[in-house]
Amino acid sequence: MSIWTRITDALSALAAGESLSLVFERLRSPPERSVAFTIAVIALGAKMAKADGLVTRDEVTAFREVFHIASQDEQGAARVFNLARQDVAGFEDYAARIGAMFAGQTEMLRDLLEGLFHIAVADGFYHPNEDVFLERVSEIFGLSERDFNAMKMRFAPDALQDPYTVLGVTPDMNKAQIRAAWRRLVRENHPDAMIARGVPEEALQLVQKRMADINRAWDEIEGKTG
Repeated sequence: MSIWTRITDALSALAAGESLSLVFERLRSPPERSVAFTIAVIALGAKMAKADGLVTRDEVTAFREVFHIASQDEQGAARVFNLARQDVAGFEDYAARIGAMFAGQTEMLRDLLEGLFHIAVADGFYHPNEDVFLERVSEIFGLSERDFNAMKMRFAPDALQDPYTVLGVTPDMNKAQIRAAWRRLVRENHPDAMIARGVPEEALQLVQKRMADINRAWDEIEGKTG
């Protein structure tokens, strides 16, 4: 069954009067956790699209890059996006519900935030309102300032790249410690590990940029240290 069919089932429950809290409660455990992840990124992405006042073709394309959407499923994906845009609830309410649903799952919340960053910079510009939006979502998710800044550095077009920040290490650490951090990140971000924590297969495009950034950072540091 397509993930978009399962999403449509979840939306049907909402349309029938079931509360968002109850729907999310049902989506907490595998395999439905991947449905929750998809709804969360698209719903918050729709709210973020309102933050800069414009939904561009690039942003729509970015959704297709984050989630592999088959032609027969485009209508279902568009429905999620439009429902979130039209919902009177603010983005902070959405973020709080999503944060509660994935409470204690820091890696999953980082995955969600990364999907939003990918969408935010799809048009080649990181809007100040998007920065405010994403920083607030990160705070609501309970992510650290370091997490947010590291992700912003990787995605913002004009950000200076620091390989130590990418790997979550410091220049005073020895090479063995830095190598261990790099290997841990590679393990944590392997596609199998991401699927195990609930990232849908349709969204594994996210891992490509992340792994490229991680490996590039290690190569740069290794080249400096010899």
